[in-house]
Amino acid sequence: MQFTTENFETEVLQAQGPVLVDFYADWCGPCKMMAPLVERMAEKYAGRIKVGKLNVDDAMEIAQKYHVMNIPTFIFFKNGEPTATYVGGMTAADLEEKIKAVI
Repeated sequence: MQFTTENFETEVLQAQGPVLVDFYADWCGPCKMMAPLVERMAEKYAGRIKVGKLNVDDAMEIAQKYHVMNIPTFIFFKNGEPTATYVGGMTAADLEEKIKAVI
């Protein structure tokens, strides 16, 4: 799922369950490396956690609000509030462990 300035409030902040937001940019090498892992986790945990990407170049004000200084940054939200933040690339096992801790 692609999060945008227009749908962030509805899709993330008002979501019923946990949400993982992948803050990324198209020009970011580590972001490109993480993209397939994030997509796999989104499929594997569909229905248990909403997973989506937010392009920081297109939604700079949201990135600033959540103090995203480096990308990729992964922020888990629950009940509209950020509950955990992880910066940088990671292995599939690490990402899955972080998702399991949230759901």
